[in-house]
Amino acid sequence: MDDLEKAVLISFDETGTVDSALKSQAVAFCQQIKESPTVARVCIEKLVFCKLVQVQFWCLQTVQEVISGRYSLLSLEEKDFFRKSVFSLCGFDGIDDENAVRLLEGPAFIKNKLAQVLVTLIYFEYPLLWSSVFVDLLPQLSKGAKVIDMFCRVLNALDDELISLDYTRTADETVIANRVKDAMRQQCIGQIVRVWYDIVCMYKNTDQELCSGVLDTMRRYISWIDIGLVMNDVFMPLLFELILVDGSSEQLRGAACSCVLAVVSKRMEPQPKLNILQGIQIGRVFGLVTGDSDSELVSKVAALITGFAVEVLDCSKRVSTEDAKRVSTELMNEVLPSVFYVMQNCEVDSTFSIVQFLSSYVATMKSLSPLTEKQLVHVRQILEVIRSQIRYDPAYRNNLDMLDKIGREEEDRMFEFRKDLFVLLSSVGRAAPEVTQVFIRNALNSAVASSSDVNVEEVEAALSLLHALRESLSDESIRNGSGLLSELVPMLISTRFPCHSSRSVALVYLETITRYMKFVMENTQYIPMVLTAFLDDRGIHHQNLHVSRRASYLFMRVVKLLKAKLVPFIEKILQSLQDTVSQITSMDFTSNQCSGAEDGSHIFEAIGILIGMEDVPVEKQSEYLASLLTPLCRQIEVLLMNAKILNPEESPAKVANIQQIIMAINALSKGFSERLVNASRPAIGLMFKQTLDALLQILIAFPKIEPLRSKITSFIHRMVDTLGASVFPYIPKALEQLLAESETKEMVGLLVLLNQLVCKFNTSVHGILEEVFPTIAGRIFPIIPRNGFPSGPGTNTEEMRELQELQKTLYTFLHVITTHGLSSVFLSTKSRAYLEPTMQLLLYTACHHKDTVVRKACVQIFIRLIKDWSVGPYGGEEKVPGFQSFVIEVFGTNCCLYSVLDKSFDFRDANTLILFGEIVVAQKVMYEKFGNHFLIHFVSKSFQSAHCPQDLAEQYCQKLQGADIKAFRSFYRSLIENLRGQQNGNLVFR
Repeated sequence: MDDLEKAVLISFDETGTVDSALKSQAVAFCQQIKESPTVARVCIEKLVFCKLVQVQFWCLQTVQEVISGRYSLLSLEEKDFFRKSVFSLCGFDGIDDENAVRLLEGPAFIKNKLAQVLVTLIYFEYPLLWSSVFVDLLPQLSKGAKVIDMFCRVLNALDDELISLDYTRTADETVIANRVKDAMRQQCIGQIVRVWYDIVCMYKNTDQELCSGVLDTMRRYISWIDIGLVMNDVFMPLLFELILVDGSSEQLRGAACSCVLAVVSKRMEPQPKLNILQGIQIGRVFGLVTGDSDSELVSKVAALITGFAVEVLDCSKRVSTEDAKRVSTELMNEVLPSVFYVMQNCEVDSTFSIVQFLSSYVATMKSLSPLTEKQLVHVRQILEVIRSQIRYDPAYRNNLDMLDKIGREEEDRMFEFRKDLFVLLSSVGRAAPEVTQVFIRNALNSAVASSSDVNVEEVEAALSLLHALRESLSDESIRNGSGLLSELVPMLISTRFPCHSSRSVALVYLETITRYMKFVMENTQYIPMVLTAFLDDRGIHHQNLHVSRRASYLFMRVVKLLKAKLVPFIEKILQSLQDTVSQITSMDFTSNQCSGAEDGSHIFEAIGILIGMEDVPVEKQSEYLASLLTPLCRQIEVLLMNAKILNPEESPAKVANIQQIIMAINALSKGFSERLVNASRPAIGLMFKQTLDALLQILIAFPKIEPLRSKITSFIHRMVDTLGASVFPYIPKALEQLLAESETKEMVGLLVLLNQLVCKFNTSVHGILEEVFPTIAGRIFPIIPRNGFPSGPGTNTEEMRELQELQKTLYTFLHVITTHGLSSVFLSTKSRAYLEPTMQLLLYTACHHKDTVVRKACVQIFIRLIKDWSVGPYGGEEKVPGFQSFVIEVFGTNCCLYSVLDKSFDFRDANTLILFGEIVVAQKVMYEKFGNHFLIHFVSKSFQSAHCPQDLAEQYCQKLQGADIKAFRSFYRSLIENLRGQQNGNLVFR
């Protein structure tokens, strides 16, 4: 063993026993040898005599690198040396038969590498310099199986490295690949195909593995060679003989299948393709897919059948003659039953999309009316495929019931997997509605008849089909019960499935009933059955908590749809829900039960909608409401009495209990309109006022519990909508308590509440705002930075985001105040102290805030304040001393000029253009209200500081004084762009 061999062995070592320094030294030595001008001859010599596979691989890699990296620098003698040496090593010549064959007896990776080296030479030399390479190869194949195997490896490497379109190629590689293919077509591909045929015939009984390799190579080439070389009376019978004869190995039969599939899949014009498809007589292989579904042969035959079907369908769309259409229809009718069998029983090849194929096939039916009997059979088979595909695996049954991690993952996976299948179902439902509905009816009947242990997945799939079918039906057809719907929907709502205890079955059952409620709205005789389904152990009283929660929500949706139609059933409904309601109103309600709190509120919302209708007699309405509100309020009173003596262990459960009660009352009130509680039935309004009064006591007993304060705020929102102006007496007390302990996040909610009050009652809330504004300003102004928020690392904290949200809500609050005629609130005695910081904050934001929508709001605030607080252009005592000069000198200059001149003010942005429009309006309003006071300062001071030319300033005056605001806006934009172009230095915000 010489130094090079030792170095290669050390550099290839993966055991970890070699010293790292020695390994680095070995790698460096090998690299040094690579750079030697004689390295190629050294490598060839090693390949002839050395038996070490590591050395063989290193030498082959090095030779390939030399050819590919230095080919243009090689002499003619060196190129000839490479040609002869590599050809010899591949076993194709007789320089040293004994040693050359040694490489062919080596491991597969050595032979593959050797093939890559020869292909690298072909890349550079065929056909221009070494035109006879393939012709020279063919006579050598008589040497036996090892040489034939090497020949296949060379052709496979040629496909992988150069020809195959499965890999991304450069433009140069594509040119060379086309050149190689053209030369092979012209010179030798016919001979190569003949050799493939001869080899398979010779070795099919003695070396089937070799034959499989030959056919796998041929499969790669069929896509670009003359199809007649394979699709003929000689080769096709051989391929089908191999496929159909039981004695052959599965590998060989599968390889023959793949060759036929390559013929089927070859791109060509539709008519010649149809002739080929017809000539293949695909029916011969149909019986082979009924074997062991896990076998390689069944998988290959399945791929052939589905590939054949795809090509037939493609041809049927592209052929134009009636005869061709008839042939394609016959072929499709012949192959489809086997395609359906494959879809349901075999592992389908990943390149074949079941949904895509079936969707394309169904699309061809849409133009046909009526469908033929054969097509109707196919529709039923498609529906059967969909049903089988959407079924859950029974192995996940318990996981789905408990909805553990595995159950959630499986449910999510199936949700995504089913999407396309349900789209396909909708297409089928539109193409053949009657067949589809009959199929679903039969599926439901079959599922009901099965035993509960077996049919959970069957029932769930059948119900899911009916649920998904809704997408293909119009509202009108559902209302009228078109087709079988008049049978299907009653069947659905009246059926008790043996496996109704299953979570997945119960959920899809309730969801499906909800989807078809338009039928029940028109056919009210089914209302009692719907109510029973939701109120018994199939729905709200289901043993599975997930089901009962979802049932509560869906029941609320059903109540919203049926409304007045449910009045005769109110007593029955309330009676059925009594135990559910008592769980929420029970004193024993613990924090462990609170996980369903949000869903519990849906029951109260449903009850509120039911008893809040004017169709309910007033006495009954009062009775129903009192029966719900009284125990809830009483429970609140008891909890508040005990609030001071609660120990730390009890407190969380009691707080959760109070939260639940507040949410229940809140949800209940949604069913009562403002008109009903204030005008037609004031006694109802009185009950809600008393309830509000009781709930406000919570803020006194638990002043620092944020979740309770948040729930109370939400309830006040609801009462503003429900009680209207009669809520006023309760607002000051509520705001006082909410303001007393409010944190940043709570202040946002409080401002939103005040915005609601202002928007609903306008100037009627003046007194309330006058009282609370100083407190709000005193809380917010000290914690909001006047000159914007810092940016950069470490600034994106939760606290900073809360402050930014508070600031944004504050601007909305100030905007709401000014645009609803309440700007005098800022001028009250208590609020005066905050006038200056308010103006400065608005000014900075109008000029610099990153959000142009917020800037626009601030400019609009200034416009409204100018209108409210100015005395007009002819003078008089100012309403707000100093305001006019502040607006003219500071707001006008900084916002209307300097901020617009800044290059960050992007006229290409839509929101920025809207902001610019408001800035233009602001100038018009300032001129209307302040006259020449504004104009003289803006032109003589502001424009001058911006180096505005005199002629442009004069044009500005003319445009501003004109009546056409669009013309003024257009001019002002051009003026700004002009000034930007001649800007020297930066304008400083004052």
